[in-house]
Amino acid sequence: MKQALIFTLLAVLLLPTAKGQETPQYEVKIITTIESIIPNGIGRSRLISTDAEVDYKEFTTRQTADNGDRNKSDREEIRIKDYDETKLLNFFNVGGIRFQNIASNDALLTSKINDMMSQGWELSFVNTGVESYGGADDTNGIFITRYIFKRLKVEGAPSSNDSIPE
Repeated sequence: MKQALIFTLLAVLLLPTAKGQETPQYEVKIITTIESIIPNGIGRSRLISTDAEVDYKEFTTRQTADNGDRNKSDREEIRIKDYDETKLLNFFNVGGIRFQNIASNDALLTSKINDMMSQGWELSFVNTGVESYGGADDTNGIFITRYIFKRLKVEGAPSSNDSIPE
């Protein structure tokens, strides 16, 4: 009985209480790789990231049964012009799949991820997709990967400082 009472008392004292506890606030950053899977190496492959802050609400409309107005946001207002673009190599060249290109892309991406981790970012999720027509004369295709990072927000600190010299 005495042990149960001590255990209960310790559990109550050691467990965080809801009162006074704040939910951790995170910031999120996404970097995207687009790697060409167009035969003969004629595509473009890139790693894209941005520190631009945008409020999605400025470009969002609510659709309801009573209000079906289309979203009239101007594409030019949505388009971000400040971003980092790192050149990657295409998966294919004239001779077919080029494994050196894949290894080079992996090294560049590893460098970017290591840099972000040194800034406190944690890789949370990776999402991939392939877009290709797939018909008999298919000459289109990309392999896209989104890397979603998070880190704890620090009050008063800038949200991101991943700047590249111009």
